[in-house]
Parts: sequence; C-alpha cells; structure tokens
Amino acid sequence: MIKKFELTKEKKEFLGKTLFRIKACIDLRFCKKGGLGGFIEKEENLSQNGNAWVSGDAQVSGDAWVSGDAQVSGNAQVSGDAQVSGDAQVSGNAWVYGNAQVSGNAWVSGNAQVYGDAQVSGDAQVSGNAWVSGDAQVYGDAQVSGNVWVYGNAQVYGDAQVYGKLKIKIGFFFGMQYKKEKIRKLKTDEGNFILWKK
Repeated sequence: MIKKFELTKEKKEFLGKTLFRIKACIDLRFCKKGGLGGFIEKEENLSQNGNAWVSGDAQVSGDAWVSGDAQVSGNAQVSGDAQVSGDAQVSGNAWVYGNAQVSGNAWVSGNAQVYGDAQVSGDAQVSGNAWVSGDAQVYGDAQVSGNVWVYGNAQVYGDAQVYGKLKIKIGFFFGMQYKKEKIRKLKTDEGNFILWKK
C-alpha cells in the first residue's frame, strides 16, 4: 500500500517529545503530493487512510489520533488520547487533549480548549476562549463561544448558542440563545440546573 504521508527530518520539541513535520506522498484534499504539513510525534498519530491532515504549525502528539477527513491546522494542538475524526476541524490556537473527542462536522477554533472526556460532535462549534471539559458534550448545531466554560455533565445541543462569560456545570441547553444577563437558574429534583431565557 502506498503511504499517504511520511515523516521528514524537520523536527521540533514539544513538552519533552520530538515531533516531525510530515510530507504528503499523494494528492490529498488539503495538500498536494510533495507538500509539507504540520508536526506529529509518530505515524500512528495520523491515519494513512482518508484525507485527514495536519497542516501549518499544528501539532499532534502522544496517543492522539486524527482520522477520516479531519483537519488540524494553524497552531492547533491535539495530544494525550484525544481523537479528531470525520470531517471535524481543529484550528487557530485550539487545543484538544486528554480523552476528548471531536467528530462529525464539528469545529474547534480560536483559543478554545476541549479536554477531559468531553465530546464535540455533529455540526457543533466551539470557539473564542471557550473551554469544554469533564464529561460535557456539545453537539447538534450548538455553538459555544466567548469565555464560556462547559464542564461536568453539561450538554449543549440542538440549535443552542451559549456565549459571553458563563460557567455551566450541569444541565441541558438546547434550541435558543443563552447569555449571562438573559438567563435564570432552576434547580430540578435531580439537582440539575436548567437555564432558560427570561
């Protein structure tokens, strides 16, 4: 089988690990044959199948895995046991690490961080300085941006848009816009917090 990419001799150090710039061996969606990509620690970080690619100065290390038609670009970093798959894109200065998963058509961009066991999927977008961590999930057409921190068991989904400066630990957020000055809290019998517009 013809390899999709190979490691070059150009390298850089990252958190005590040596990463190597990659070079395309065939024409791909994001790079032509002979074109240079970003940096990975080992061949196992990037699938030899599909159009998945690491470009720019982006870095993939540890046991992280990029597959399908996913793209990691800019100065983005994917590390630990994180997975980026499907048509997902991680760009800008975004960082995906731990056991986090970004899949489907999801985008993680800006200075956003997705980590822990968090999942971002579907057509969801996480951007700005947003953080998604713990067992939190962002999916569907949901958008999380600004200085929002979604963590714990919180779920943001549907057409929900969460932005501004918020900390969301537990609850389900869907189908509308949520911003700090426009929401109230309701404590349910299960101890979950549901936020809705005033």
